[in-house]
Parts: sequence; structure tokens; C-alpha cells
Amino acid sequence: MLATSDSCQFLLHMLFRRSYSRKMAEAVANVARRINATVEEGKDSLDLSSCQLISFPEGVFKVLRTVSENIRIITLAGNQMKAISSKFFSTFTQLRELDLQGNILTKLPDQVGEMEHMTSINLANNSFSIFPEKLTEIATLERIDLEGNNITELPLERLSTMPALKWLNVKSNPLNSSNHSVLHSPYKFDILLTTD
Repeated sequence: MLATSDSCQFLLHMLFRRSYSRKMAEAVANVARRINATVEEGKDSLDLSSCQLISFPEGVFKVLRTVSENIRIITLAGNQMKAISSKFFSTFTQLRELDLQGNILTKLPDQVGEMEHMTSINLANNSFSIFPEKLTEIATLERIDLEGNNITELPLERLSTMPALKWLNVKSNPLNSSNHSVLHSPYKFDILLTTD
């Protein structure tokens, strides 16, 4: 258990110890401060938005291991992440909301389908060309934001069987015309589309 701010800072320093540029060192210090606040203040959220991350730092799993069960909301928006590891989803099992907008993700690991509490995922403005179908396995998921990706087709049958889904945003995606016509049929959830 990390008892003090100093011990948390030291541990983060050891985990991130590499030769970084000044800009990268500032980004690492920013991440360290935010993680420290989550641990020390017992927060249920972790905000690592706009931290110049290219992946979720491996060392963070170790620092947060004592509090990972308490974390309900994680924001990783506005980074440069190309991928997110399966370990992320097996560590933060109690996650309710995940914000990954504004990265360069093209897919999610299969483990995302095992999230038993997630209600909202924001994947807007990434690089998905295929709808991440494992999302349809999350029984609690109410909101999916995929605005501004490159998705051409939606798994409408699977989406329509999701018990909690209330809202799907697929604006600014190059959906094929057959999807467009079917999407105007009534569904039990709201679909946000770009109108031509």
C-alpha cells in the first residue's frame, strides 16, 4: 500500500525511468501527478487526457493495483494511443465509463467484451474502420460513441439485441447505403447519423 505522496512519486519515477526529452519528461510528470491524486485521494476516476500517451503506461498498473477495483471512470482522450492492451480491461474490471476519444485506435482487445459494469464508451475521432463487435457482448452498455471514424458497416442485428443500449453515435462515418436505409427503421435505441 502506498502510504504517502512521496512514496508514490518515487515509485512512478522508478517505473518511468528512461532518457526522455524535456517535453516527454513533463508529460510523464503530469501523468505521475494525476495518478498520485487518484491513489492518495481515493478517487473513483482517473483522468489521463492530453498526456501525449502512445499507450497506457505499463508501470501504472503496478501503481494502481491497490485501488484499481475502486476506479469507475477513466479518461484517456486526446492522446496518441494506437492500441489498448487486454491487461487494461482485466485490471479495471469495475469500470463504468471509458473515454478514448481523439486517439488513433483501430481496434479493441477481445477482453472488452468481458466488462460487466461498463455503461458508456467514447471512441469518437479514432481510426476504426470496423465496428468493434465485442462491444455488443457488454450487457450493461448504454452509450457507444463512434463519431468521426471510418466505419462502413454496423452489426445491426447484434446491436438490436443489446439489452441496455440507449444511444449510438455514428455521425461522420462513411456508412454504406444499405446501412443508411436500414438505420432509418425504428430501433429501441437512438441512432445519431450524419444527414446527407
